[in-house]
Amino acid sequence: MRKKLGWIAMLLAMCVMNGWACTNLIVGKKASADGSVIVSYSADSYGMFGFLCHYPAMTHESGAMRPIYEWDTGKYLGQIKEAKQTYNVIGNMNEFQVTIGETTFGGRPELVDTTGIMDYGSLIYVALQRSRTAKEAIKVMTDLVKEYGYYSSGESFSIADPNEVWIMEMIGKGPGVKGAVWVAVRVPDDCIAAHANQSRIHKFDLNDKDNCLYSPDVISFAREKGYFNGMNKDFSFADAYCPLDFSGLRACEARVWSFYNMFSKTTGDAYLPYIQGKSKEPMPLYVKPDRKVSVRDIQQAMRDHYEGTPLDITNDMGAGAFQMPYRLSPLTFKVDGQEYFNERPISTQQSAFTFVSQMRSTMPDAIGGVLWFGLDDANMTVFTPVYCNTDKVPASYAEGEGDCVTFSWNSAFWIYNWVADMIRPRYSLMVEDMRTVQNALEDMYADAQSGIESTAMKLYAENPQKAKEFLTNYTGMSAQAAVDAWKKLGEFLIVRYNDGVVKRVKNGKLVRPETGNTAPLDRPGYPQEFLNELVKSTGERYKMIDLKN
Repeated sequence: MRKKLGWIAMLLAMCVMNGWACTNLIVGKKASADGSVIVSYSADSYGMFGFLCHYPAMTHESGAMRPIYEWDTGKYLGQIKEAKQTYNVIGNMNEFQVTIGETTFGGRPELVDTTGIMDYGSLIYVALQRSRTAKEAIKVMTDLVKEYGYYSSGESFSIADPNEVWIMEMIGKGPGVKGAVWVAVRVPDDCIAAHANQSRIHKFDLNDKDNCLYSPDVISFAREKGYFNGMNKDFSFADAYCPLDFSGLRACEARVWSFYNMFSKTTGDAYLPYIQGKSKEPMPLYVKPDRKVSVRDIQQAMRDHYEGTPLDITNDMGAGAFQMPYRLSPLTFKVDGQEYFNERPISTQQSAFTFVSQMRSTMPDAIGGVLWFGLDDANMTVFTPVYCNTDKVPASYAEGEGDCVTFSWNSAFWIYNWVADMIRPRYSLMVEDMRTVQNALEDMYADAQSGIESTAMKLYAENPQKAKEFLTNYTGMSAQAAVDAWKKLGEFLIVRYNDGVVKRVKNGKLVRPETGNTAPLDRPGYPQEFLNELVKSTGERYKMIDLKN
């Protein structure tokens, strides 16, 4: 993802925790509102610094080698042969609209090969630089681990292009054993799918070569290791290589259920008992939605905290006085020797970056591929358009503006975190001020998209380079406009909610005092529900006493 040498590698090793906490949402082109393939991703990892990576298209000399550094820690793993030609990559999308996301499921720990060279992050970005289609990316990734070994634990990948999207799951073969066992399943065009840190591919059609690819030994290796002893037709990749436990169910599969519940109510109702641990029938890998799903729908889905479902976390004591839909880590805790858990929704505070990738076959690649990108938590960021031919990272999205231990006013990551950390403690009081700015910006980008792309198409017909320059400039302007608006939002929030009160607003502006130095304000205090619970737990400690009696 970046050049990881010297002190940068050491710094990242200190800052980046494991990446076992991501979410991918997937929409086939016939299930989407505009015929696009859609894939979303959030890179959720405490201490991770978020930025937009870029690999320019390059031509390499014969015999050139490429160093590989582990994406999570910056550890040097070895070298691989460089491709003669590599493609432009911005974020997790390349110039041919190929997009790759991931979630780590871990699986059987004895299958990790610490002698391998290709970790999951390097697989993603190397494949993006070498692939024109999703299928080609699958071949690149599986060939790389076969030749150089697979360093990481079990991983689910979303691999997509403007025409199709695949889920591929992969796990190593153990210390010193090169290669990996894997299976890739094509998501039908009229379906949606998701994965969230739990292996999701169960049974698959061994004879459907158009929609199912797999390593030759995916079943025989499981037999050899004692993970499976049934008939081939009954083989489940997930059951063999990542047996489900309660944390995998409630912290991982529940996020997939929530996504299905948004767009396929029948599926949501049917599999609620599974999420609650009352049924063993796993959810399907993909489902047909009740309606067409838009890019904006997926942006909103990435902000989900189970609101309005039996898993809603905004209405109990854990939400505090102001219905905060977040829980501090760790996800489990003990009281009187009994272990309990916190819900883990799709949206979470520890995100470094997030995106919703829009891939369209009806346009030239340079215009059809848009990475709607945001720094920090999807719930409290702005998705701005990044076109896949962009060859210049917006200044505020770039690596080098601050880092995981250095704040910078020029870093979008830190600006979004600054505002989010102000809002969370008094969430229900402050969130609508943020939502107003967020919606205005995202509505503006959505409304402008057709006009921007119409102009780009005219330029492309004249000279593709002009279209590329136009869209690169628009990408930078959009990112900067959002960051500038967020800085002003932060200043507004500090002033409006200073000292625990709420200054009044009229026509979108704070009301100034007519005389003196005291601004018109309200003191809303705590919600009544919270006060009721406070009195229940404290009895008469805070009861007013009539001193006359």
